[in-house]
Amino acid sequence: MTTTTPSTPAVDDDGDGPARHRDADDPGGAGDRFDRDVLPSPPGATAALLRSLLAPMKARVALTTLLLLLQQAAVQAGPLLVAYAIDTAVPAFRDDRDGPLFAVAAGYLLCALASGALQFAFIEVSARVSQDVLLDLRGRIFRHAQALSVDFHERYTSGRLISRSTTDVESLRELLDEGLQELVTIVLSFVYISATLLWLDPGLGAVAVASFLPLYLLVRLYRRRAARVYGARSTAIAAVIVKFVETMNGIRPVRAFRREAANDAEFAVLNARHERTNGDSLLEMARYVVGSRLVANTAVAGIVLWGAHRVAGGSLELGVLAAAVLYLRRLYDPIDRLGMFLNSYQSAAASLEKIAGLLAQTPSVPEPEHPRELPPRKGEFPGREVVFDGVRFAYRTGGEVLPRFDLTLPAGQTVAVVGSTGAGKSTLAKLLARFYDPSAGRVLLDGVDLRELPMPELRRGVVMVTQEAFLFSGTVADNIALGRPDATREEIERAAKAIGAHEFISALPDGYDTDVRKRGGRISAGQRQLVAFARALLADPAVLILDEATSSLDIPGERAVQGAMATVLRGRTAVVIAHRLSTVEIADRVLVMEHGRIVEDGHPDELIGGTGRFADLHKAWRDSLA
Repeated sequence: MTTTTPSTPAVDDDGDGPARHRDADDPGGAGDRFDRDVLPSPPGATAALLRSLLAPMKARVALTTLLLLLQQAAVQAGPLLVAYAIDTAVPAFRDDRDGPLFAVAAGYLLCALASGALQFAFIEVSARVSQDVLLDLRGRIFRHAQALSVDFHERYTSGRLISRSTTDVESLRELLDEGLQELVTIVLSFVYISATLLWLDPGLGAVAVASFLPLYLLVRLYRRRAARVYGARSTAIAAVIVKFVETMNGIRPVRAFRREAANDAEFAVLNARHERTNGDSLLEMARYVVGSRLVANTAVAGIVLWGAHRVAGGSLELGVLAAAVLYLRRLYDPIDRLGMFLNSYQSAAASLEKIAGLLAQTPSVPEPEHPRELPPRKGEFPGREVVFDGVRFAYRTGGEVLPRFDLTLPAGQTVAVVGSTGAGKSTLAKLLARFYDPSAGRVLLDGVDLRELPMPELRRGVVMVTQEAFLFSGTVADNIALGRPDATREEIERAAKAIGAHEFISALPDGYDTDVRKRGGRISAGQRQLVAFARALLADPAVLILDEATSSLDIPGERAVQGAMATVLRGRTAVVIAHRLSTVEIADRVLVMEHGRIVEDGHPDELIGGTGRFADLHKAWRDSLA
């Protein structure tokens, strides 16, 4: 289990919210600015995603379709009953035959009751389908986001991930809960009514069907214009969420550097863009509604005038004309609701496309096709040999960080890596933790290429502790047992005692059951680091990477953590990335790196007594303490 943590308290410049390590070895910062809100997805990915979400629910989808078909049949029977009443039942009633009229009334009541019951059943079944789809989709987003590699999360901000799983999923919910019913109702109404009008009177039916041509053209125009508008609106919403998350997570530096006014101004720009895109969507909707009503009312008026002329001439029955007008009103009235459906559809389509783009991303550090297991450990100590064999590496945003890198770390050896900013120290650690794969060459663990190890096996063997120990909301015990959830309380306490953390943990209000709250804010930085070391010790890795693990601590905190480090590192292979040279004192070997190459390699005392780069660094550090 690899423990990854943020390494600086500062807010990430790409709007991520929680601070993330900005690797000095990555010239552009792997989070260089570009429009991360749009992720490319393969053609047809959106439709394939929707099909895969609905596939497990085929039976229930078929049931909802059947219920809606029956409900529409009950609804559309009304105008036929009205026509029958006008042309047959009323004349019969005048002749003292009230049976047909009572039959019409009973039929109308039965249709109303059936329509209500079927509508209730449809809403209940469709709501369950909708909620199951959304449950599945949110789970997919969460699982996939965790499975994606570190470099993806350094580029694509957590604020946008939140937008994908909240705002975009909500857009899909609106479509499933309301829009699809409107669409199916309109389609079924068109089929039922067109067929009925053509049956009642072919001339009226043909005119009614022909009137749909301008409405069809209007819908096509609206779809084309709205697609652009809703895509922009989805992006604007995501930008607002990103800015809000970033500001709230970075509230300390915001207050410390008086960024409130500047943040207000930046948020106002994003908020205004959001308002503008919302206004554009409402304007497109208004244009559609006005145009559709104009076409519908003109068609109804024309059919009424023509039908009245035919009734007066005796070529059309009055009941048929009344039924036709009722049918047309029933058909044209939902046209406004079709605009609402298209509104929901365009919003959901833009959201689903972005979700599909996210789910189409593949890890840059994939699981091996033919996994291997590590050989059994040799001897009583847990360490394993690490070999960098002809390794080259370059971030996608910059030049080559490691030109050609060869290094062998014997099992159980503690190696401190020092050097100036950008020398390649953190890149070395990330390659060993397999957050990235080399551009060329291999990283071997006891002779096995890391790319051949399944992730669970690798995470059991290699653990990384970084500068700011990230603790999750929950108890101290839960955070220590992060790498070994099945650990007993006795094992957890034993690890804490070995590290020297038991005393302060016991002094907490609820001891090991104390909730450390968000990001471990209830305890100090040094205490969080001790908990992180207890976590690493309990995980019992063969290789431990400490990436500037003491650089954010004060002197007493650093001394406490160094004592813990000696316990954790005993017998393990360790790579210690150090800025403070006091950390080097525990190392068996020191590597000095410059421009991705090792320029000095030896025991600390040997290098300090020499005249090289490390001797100069050590002298400067000693002078700074004076």
